[in-house]
Amino acid sequence: MEKTKHTGPIKLPKKPDPSLWVSKVPFGLGKIKPHHIRDTMKVVWENKDNLPYATRILTKGVCDGCALGVQGLHDQTLAGPHICTTRLNVLRLNTMKAMKPDILHADIDELRNMSSTELRKLGRIPYPLIRRPGERKFKRISWDEAMDTIADKIKSIDPKQYAFYLTSRGITNESYYVAAKVSRFLGTNNIDNASRICHSPSKTALTRSVGIGASSCNYLDWIGTDVLVFWGSVAANNQPVSTKYMYAAKRKGTKIIMINPYYEPSMDKYWVPSVPESALFGTKIADDVYQVNIGGDIAFMHGVMKHWFEMEEKEHGSAIDHSFVLEHVNGFEELREKVTAYDWAQLERTSGLSKERIGELAEILAKSTSGVFVWSMGLTQHRFGTDNISQVANLALLRGFLGRKHCGLMPIRGHSGVQGSGEMGADPFSLPGGAINEEGRKRVEEVWGFDIPEWQGDIVGVSLENALLPEEHERKLKLYYMSGGNFLETMPDPDFVKDCLENVDIRVHQDIIFNTSTFVDAKEAVIVLPAMTRYEQPGGGTSTSTERMVYFSPEIKGPRIGEARSEWEIYVDLAKRVKQEDSYLIDFKDAYAVRDEIALAAPNYNGIQHLKESGDLFQWGGAWLCEGGICPTADGKGNLIAVELPERRKPEGHFYVTTRRGKQFNSMIYGEKDPFNDADRYDVLMNKEDGKTHEIKEGDAIVVYNKYGSFNGRAKFVPIKSGNVEVHWPEGNPLIPKGVYEQFAGIPEYNTAVIVEKAETYYAQKDTKYVEKRVEELEMEIS
Repeated sequence: MEKTKHTGPIKLPKKPDPSLWVSKVPFGLGKIKPHHIRDTMKVVWENKDNLPYATRILTKGVCDGCALGVQGLHDQTLAGPHICTTRLNVLRLNTMKAMKPDILHADIDELRNMSSTELRKLGRIPYPLIRRPGERKFKRISWDEAMDTIADKIKSIDPKQYAFYLTSRGITNESYYVAAKVSRFLGTNNIDNASRICHSPSKTALTRSVGIGASSCNYLDWIGTDVLVFWGSVAANNQPVSTKYMYAAKRKGTKIIMINPYYEPSMDKYWVPSVPESALFGTKIADDVYQVNIGGDIAFMHGVMKHWFEMEEKEHGSAIDHSFVLEHVNGFEELREKVTAYDWAQLERTSGLSKERIGELAEILAKSTSGVFVWSMGLTQHRFGTDNISQVANLALLRGFLGRKHCGLMPIRGHSGVQGSGEMGADPFSLPGGAINEEGRKRVEEVWGFDIPEWQGDIVGVSLENALLPEEHERKLKLYYMSGGNFLETMPDPDFVKDCLENVDIRVHQDIIFNTSTFVDAKEAVIVLPAMTRYEQPGGGTSTSTERMVYFSPEIKGPRIGEARSEWEIYVDLAKRVKQEDSYLIDFKDAYAVRDEIALAAPNYNGIQHLKESGDLFQWGGAWLCEGGICPTADGKGNLIAVELPERRKPEGHFYVTTRRGKQFNSMIYGEKDPFNDADRYDVLMNKEDGKTHEIKEGDAIVVYNKYGSFNGRAKFVPIKSGNVEVHWPEGNPLIPKGVYEQFAGIPEYNTAVIVEKAETYYAQKDTKYVEKRVEELEMEIS
C-alpha cells in the first residue's frame, strides 16, 4: 500500500458541452427539481441569529454531512468551491441556541406529541437531565450526579449487561476511539455504531474478497474511467456534491450506469449548482439504467458473469482479464462452475431482466479497460448483503478493475463520521486498526495496558432484544448508553423497539438535541447528557471520508451551549468514576493526546498525530488499495467467492417493498416533498401497470401490509420495476420484520414481501378475517 499518492484536485473544463444539457430553458424552470437558490436563502434565514458563526463553520470546518470530505468549501477532487443543501440543512444543528427551560421541563406528553422534525427545531440541550418512573417532567441535575448514577449502575451489573452505541451525527474519530477504549476498559464488548446498520456487509465482503475494509480508490478515479456503475446507490440525493464529480466524469467521456429498481430521476438529470453550465441547463447523468428486482442483484451479476464465460468459449480473453486472474486471483474454476450451473430462465426471473439486457451490461464491461463500482444500501441492507458485495468484487477481479488508476470498489458512505467508526474499534467485531482476533487483541492490549474481554459482543439489534431477556440472564440489557441515534426511527418494527427501550433499567441519551426516543420510559431512569458538536470540540477533531482521507476540523470560535461537553471527555469521565484505581490507563490530557494514541493503536492512522491546523489531512493506504493487484490477504491474492442465488420469495401478484430516502439526512426529515419526484412522505411508489392490474389509480388511498404491520399511503405511479414498491424511511419501517439479520455482518434487512390493496377494500373486509387470510396466504407461499 501507499506506493502512489493522491494527486490532488483537478480543474473542470471551461468550455460548455451542449450535448450534456437537459434543456435550454435556464435553471430547469417548470421542471420537478431541487430549488438550490431558494433552499440556500431559507438556510440563511434560519441561521440569521448566528450568521458569522455559521459562515466560519462552512468555510473552516469539515462537513458534518456526507462522507465526501469537503473541508471548508473545498475538497481533494475538484478545484473550486463546493456546497450542498444537505450540509446547509445540517448547519442549523450547530448554530441553534439552547432550549428554553419551559420546553426542557414541559410535561412529557407534550413532548411526546412532537415529531422529530419539530423537536429538532426546539434548540440544543443545555445541561444534564433526568426523569424517573412516574415523573411527568425532566429535571435538571449536575454532571456529577448524572455521571455517578451511571457509574454506580455499571459497577452493580455484569459487563455483558450494558452496551454502548454511537450514531453518525458529526461524531469524530477521537470520540469513536475513546468510546471503543472505554467500553473495553469497563469490561464490555457490547459497542456498536450507525455505520454497521448501513455498510457492515461492505466491510465484511471486501475483507474476505480482497482483504480491505474501505474504498479501494478515490473520487478522482470516477473522472475518466471507462464505466462508472452505481449499484443501489442514489448518490445525487444522498451525497449531492458527488454530482459535480459525475459532471466532470461525463466531460471526460465516462459512461455512467445506474442499477436500481426505480429509475431515480436525480441520477438521470441534475442541475449542479456549483457548475454554472449545469446550474443553467442541467446535466444528463446516467447513460443507461438497469431496473433490477429488489433482491435480484446476485442473479443479475451471475448473468453478467455467465455471459462473460459464454463469450470466452467463443474467444479466449474477450471478457476476462486472464493475466490478472492468473497472477492475482483465487477461486476461478469454482466460480465458473457455480455461475454456469444456473440456467438463463432462472436468472431472468430472479433479476427481472432479460438475457439480452443482462448481456448488454456484460458487453459494456467486457469492452471497458477501466471501471469503478460504487454501491450503497440498495446492496447492503439484505439478508444476503455480504454475498451481494462479494459478487461486485467478483466482477472487478475478473476484469482486473482493482489497484490502478480509474478502477476500484467503492462503498460510498452517507455520513462524515462512519468510515472511521469501525477503524477506531467502535463495533463488536473490531479493534483500532483491525478485527478482533488473538493477534489484534494482543497488539492493542500493549498500547492500552489492560486486558480486552475475549467474549463476542452483541450487535445493536441483539442488544436491544436483550432488554427483554429474563432478569437473571447474564446478557439481560440493563443499561444502554447511546451517543445520538433514534432506534424508533432507524430500526425495523418501531413498536417492538419501544418495548425494548422501556425494559432497560437506565438509558443514557448523550446528544445535542431531543428526539422521539428520548421520551420513552425506562425502569429506573432516563438520563440526558448535553454533547458538543465537532466544531465545539476543544483541540478540534478528525473524520475519515469514503476515500480514506483523514481530515482535521478545528475548533471554531463561536457561542457555546450551557454545560455541553466534548463527547470523548464524557466517556473518560465515566470510566474514571467506575474504575478510579486504574484511571491513569484511560486518561487523556487533550484531543492531541487522543490522536497520538490512535496513531499507535491503529497503524493505518499513523499521521493523524500531526493534524493540528485547518487544512491538515492525509490519506491512509495511498491512492489505491491493492495497488498492482496485490491484496492484503494471506497470499496476496483476491478471492472469487462463489455464492448461491438467493430465492426471491415473493408470491405471484404480491410485491417486494424497500425503503428509500426523500428530502432528509439520515432519519432527519427536512421536507415533506421529495424535490426530485414530488412524492410526499406517505406516497407509495409503484408501477403504473401494477396499478392497473390491482385496479388502483394514481392518488388512490392504499394499504401496504404483511404480518409485521401496515402502511397507509397513496399510490404514486413512477418508473419502478413491476412487482416492486418503495416507501419512505422511516415511515415505512412498521412493514419490516424485526430480528432478521444478515448472517455474516449482522445488518438488519430492510426489504420484505407485502400485499398492496385499495384502502376501501382493505377496511371494508378487515373484520371478516379477510386480511388475516391474505397474510396467511402470503406467508404460506413465501415459506
